[in-house]
Amino acid sequence: MVKHVIIWTLNDTLSDEEKVEVKKNIKEGLEGLKGVIPGMIDITVQIDGLSSSNADLMLDSSFEDEASLKGYAVNPAHVAVANGKVRPYTKIRSCFDYEV
Repeated sequence: MVKHVIIWTLNDTLSDEEKVEVKKNIKEGLEGLKGVIPGMIDITVQIDGLSSSNADLMLDSSFEDEASLKGYAVNPAHVAVANGKVRPYTKIRSCFDYEV
């Protein structure tokens, strides 16, 4: 199994109210991919970090293998969510993938 973890920081230009809405939309969009992406085992987006956090939201996902993760990256459903709900609103993206 492969874990795929992403941490994002949202754009500074967003108001607090906009950040709440953007995080909700990202969560709904990405979690909506469960059952759509071949080889995806699980996907969760955390949007309510503790005050000690220095990022705005986190994706925690699991895939059957590295090939499934690579397929997810280019899957049209994922690309649509990434291009429409994530990339326009984020300034920093950190990724860590590992095998379990």
